[in-house]
Amino acid sequence: MNYFKLVFGFVILLSLNKVIAQEKPKSFGEIHGNFEATTQYYIDDTIIGAPPVPEKVLMNGFLNLIYTKDKFEAGVRYESYQNALLGFSPDYKGNGIPFRYAKYSGDNLEITVGSFYEQFGNGQILRFYEARSLGFDNVLDGVRVKYNLKGLHLTGLIGEQRWYFSKGPGIVRGLNGDWDINETFETLEKSKTRLSIGGSVVSKYQEDDNQNLTLPENVMSYGGRFSLYRSGFSLKGEYTYKYNDPTSDNGYIYKPGQAFFLSGAYSQKGFGITVSAKTIDNMFYRSDRDNSSIFNDLMINYIPALTKQHTYNLMGTLYPYATQPRGEVAYQADLIYTFKRKSVVGGKYGTTLQANYSFANNIDTTHLNDENTTRLGYETKLFSLGEQKYYSDFNVEISKKINKKIKAKLTYQNLFYNIDVIQGKPGESDIIANVIVADVLYKFNSKNAIRTELQGLFTEQDQGDWSTIVIEYTNSPHWFVAIQDQFNHGNKNVDKRIHYFYSSVGYIKGANRITLNYGKQRAGIFCVGGVCRTVPASNGVNLSITSSF
Repeated sequence: MNYFKLVFGFVILLSLNKVIAQEKPKSFGEIHGNFEATTQYYIDDTIIGAPPVPEKVLMNGFLNLIYTKDKFEAGVRYESYQNALLGFSPDYKGNGIPFRYAKYSGDNLEITVGSFYEQFGNGQILRFYEARSLGFDNVLDGVRVKYNLKGLHLTGLIGEQRWYFSKGPGIVRGLNGDWDINETFETLEKSKTRLSIGGSVVSKYQEDDNQNLTLPENVMSYGGRFSLYRSGFSLKGEYTYKYNDPTSDNGYIYKPGQAFFLSGAYSQKGFGITVSAKTIDNMFYRSDRDNSSIFNDLMINYIPALTKQHTYNLMGTLYPYATQPRGEVAYQADLIYTFKRKSVVGGKYGTTLQANYSFANNIDTTHLNDENTTRLGYETKLFSLGEQKYYSDFNVEISKKINKKIKAKLTYQNLFYNIDVIQGKPGESDIIANVIVADVLYKFNSKNAIRTELQGLFTEQDQGDWSTIVIEYTNSPHWFVAIQDQFNHGNKNVDKRIHYFYSSVGYIKGANRITLNYGKQRAGIFCVGGVCRTVPASNGVNLSITSSF
């Protein structure tokens, strides 16, 4: 296929679309899409340990084009990696169109042929999605059919997963049903109690070509879920069971896997509380049993971390938690309370307090010496809490509007981090850290504002203490300028007490955004929702352009 001609054809259609639409606005449909390109020039910097970049300039870019006409929709995505930015898999190389589809929707029926994303339940049995910032895209290429019938939503799919610019060796099949009971029965439509249930069956097929073991070519999983709501109360849960799936991730054992999630919440004006629990046992689920890539290639399911997703630099990027599919038991509680205006604590504008606690441990297992027989590896039970602690996070945030011009947040975090398990650094000490963040926003007027962050992380382990200062000025709606300095002042190695200075300037006009960055980035872990990738140190100039039309 000549990709250039295909993209060029869509651009011509886009140019003609506005002219044609003036005479016949509904005859030829519409074309929409978005574009993004990120380019970085890399500067050699041995002091921070930045790897050499022979090309000096690397680039990630893509263009989405979507055509719609009545009940029909079609689209393509062109991607270019020249070569991929540091931190992304080197298998992203060159150009291609890995995403293209056609979809028909009408009469309660939807049919998609080609590439598509999908999720069953909360994703622990199946989730095909894209996380561009992580370089992750496990889109399915095949056929999907959806049908809706008064509260009953059915989905069936079959296809192969994307593996960079090719396809994985396995075939994925799935059936899903969600039933909104209140929507089905007219007598319950106005009920204060809302109940929905659902179930899924997923299987993968891959030919057995192992010379030493007899491996299952079809591996099935199934699960069920429910959601119940009434007068501010909610309760939801999901259970998934996966049949034996010997892979390189689990050492080719024949033990089944399972996952269970349960969450309860209550909320009213000014108050909310959520308590959640999760357990995982042997829940690696890829469409290629021999792939154990650190880039999460060909993953069928997705199990989010049961922890708060922090946005501040020192909280969110130094020691983030990554879900452990081999096995974990995790709990989380989240509380939010707003003190009323004109109360003693609330003051003139009110004060919001949010507290969160989460922890994750290994599962308690009994080793089985059965490598030459059943190869189950070990045995365990649901929510069997082990003694090895992986992670814990206690954090409190106070938000307050001081006056019409000033808003402030004060955050404290106490952190435990098992760097051996989470980052794969055997022999290194567990990390115990305390983090304090002060975030102040000052509005000069309706268009101009300046925000300042002062952050400090204090620990005696790993690289020692860190501090960060961020100053961001915004001239709404078009301009923003930001500077950041991250300083590893507590490193025991004096030569590594480095300032990581980073600056940004951006311009926004409608659906267009241009950002120019310059500075140093330290090596670390970047995570989104419990899925992480390693980011190497770098120094240089970064230009990002995004546009939607």
